[in-house]
Amino acid sequence: MDKSDSAPLLTRRSVLESGVAAAAVLGFAGPLRAATGQAPAPQALAAEPATPRMPVTLQVNGRARPLDVDPRTTLLDALRERIGLTGSKKGCDHGQCGACTVLVNGRRINSCLTLAVMHEGDEIQTIEGLAEGDQLHPLQAAFVKHDGFQCGYCTPGQICSAAGMLNEAKAGWPSTVTQDLTAKVALTDAEIRERMSGNICRCSAYPNIVAAIREAGGTATRL
Repeated sequence: MDKSDSAPLLTRRSVLESGVAAAAVLGFAGPLRAATGQAPAPQALAAEPATPRMPVTLQVNGRARPLDVDPRTTLLDALRERIGLTGSKKGCDHGQCGACTVLVNGRRINSCLTLAVMHEGDEIQTIEGLAEGDQLHPLQAAFVKHDGFQCGYCTPGQICSAAGMLNEAKAGWPSTVTQDLTAKVALTDAEIRERMSGNICRCSAYPNIVAAIREAGGTATRL
């Protein structure tokens, strides 16, 4: 049989040349190794650098709390997870329900929306710091008296928010429903509802909450 009429003879060179041509047609990015015909090994991904820690000392309920935290740690997570003050609740984690409300320098804030490292030296007060020993804060006593809670999940935030709100009213801050901006703020039901509208009670104990705040606002000597 004449070998010139048989199939083309395969050689190592012809195989490699065919592979290079196929790689060019298919758009392979990695260069082929001429000696072995293997693609290069993928490069290992560089490890992400560790997030630096930051020291911060929080003044919580009259006590210094030194911490070493990830700078992205919220004040709420620092209070709950690092210090162990679990009275402040994590509800929506978006600043919409008010369950995480605490007082910072006497003003109410949503602790889920602020970073712990932003409050070096600030006076932070949580629900655990409102009572004086066995003596309940006037708001706490009023909430108990008027059944201003059911499941109780939102109650710490409601009480802290109410304490901040009463301080705002005492300072003469108006709300959107205040009729006379020059007169002393009168804590009507409409005023209380408007000023507490950032705190949601999923059990809908609102009438009792309003009654408790109205009584505490009229009788409390310390807020």
